[in-house]
Amino acid sequence: MEARFLLLSDVATELNVSDSQVYHMVRSGELPAIKIGGRGQWRVERAKLEDYIQRKYAETADWVQQNPLIEREAD
Repeated sequence: MEARFLLLSDVATELNVSDSQVYHMVRSGELPAIKIGGRGQWRVERAKLEDYIQRKYAETADWVQQNPLIEREAD
């Protein structure tokens, strides 16, 4: 059974980015997370991470559609 909540380092591994990038995404509100425990450790719910990934796919598809690849003519 998969864990419901992930450490920021687990999220970084899943997304193949640095821990500091995930921390910034969480602190900016881009990626929903919760703080738990006396030391306030961050956790990201697996379902929220999947929602985030789907949102990024949609944003990327929109960007690609608005910025078509234009091939250069041969000189």
